[in-house]
Amino acid sequence: MHMSRSFTARAHLGLLGLALATAAQAQDYPSKPITLVVPYPAGGTTDTVARVLADKMRPKLGQNIVIDNKGGAGGILGTDAVAKAKPDGYTLVLSLSTSLLINQYLYKKLPYDPQKDLVMVSQIALSPIMLVSTQKTGVRNVEELKKYLAAHKGKVSYGSWGIGSSAHLTASHLSEVLDADMSHVPYKGGAPLIQDLVGGQLPLSFVGVSDAKPFIDAGKLIPIGITGDKRMSAYANVPTLAEQGLKDEVFRSVGWIAIAAPAGTPKAIQQRIADEVRAALRLPDVKAKLEAVGLELVALGPDEFAAAYRKDMPVWERAVRSSGATLD
Repeated sequence: MHMSRSFTARAHLGLLGLALATAAQAQDYPSKPITLVVPYPAGGTTDTVARVLADKMRPKLGQNIVIDNKGGAGGILGTDAVAKAKPDGYTLVLSLSTSLLINQYLYKKLPYDPQKDLVMVSQIALSPIMLVSTQKTGVRNVEELKKYLAAHKGKVSYGSWGIGSSAHLTASHLSEVLDADMSHVPYKGGAPLIQDLVGGQLPLSFVGVSDAKPFIDAGKLIPIGITGDKRMSAYANVPTLAEQGLKDEVFRSVGWIAIAAPAGTPKAIQQRIADEVRAALRLPDVKAKLEAVGLELVALGPDEFAAAYRKDMPVWERAVRSSGATLD
């Protein structure tokens, strides 16, 4: 009895020591530069977000934030490097829901498990996508879209910036819901997709909002509706697809941009990062820059983000399964 009591006491002291060491580590954090991995090439939306945030967070954290563009394999290379890094808050990844959530359902073999190897720290922004049509189709809303697809069943192609992207999965679901039998044309990125839309090679597609903006402004593309539960502040006149009767979860779910850390990163460090992200997103110039690239700012911390992630998982898992998309 005495032995087990002293063993329990030692175990408690050990846990207390660990907790105090973790708290001290978090209090001293950061004491050296932080590497923020962007698993995509420089110049894209994720890169823009990383640089805008790092710029505002550096003075508050009192340390440099080094942006490391580690592109390749649809965000997998850079994300995997962070999943295998030391969980001390000095190596983070700023990425899309594609590599942090959707890829686990899409790839037969993924080198990391986002649920076991990573912890979601801060959901920065939601990234709704927009369904657009060309002037040639004359489709301006969901009702007209239904008529167009019924009249051209099995003859309509849509594009996306890659297999398993939110543009692909959402359009594939649209095709299923409206019994349109559409075919998918994957492109290497958003720019060539837009070029083919504007050039008339495709009648409609889901596109990134910032990619489409100049062509909508010029009248070359017609916005039909956006994904998500509410209209975008930058496009208050464009209704959501849900408002127009497409109420399935896939149409109400949106991709996102977030910061994740290696699993086991102390909670206090996660919270510190999330707090600094939230503070930066409140600044008017940051808000203006990020809304201009088609983002809706949310700034969720670790607990709220974990809840949002759990809610998104089954929606995208079903969307991947029903699309039949798989990658090696």
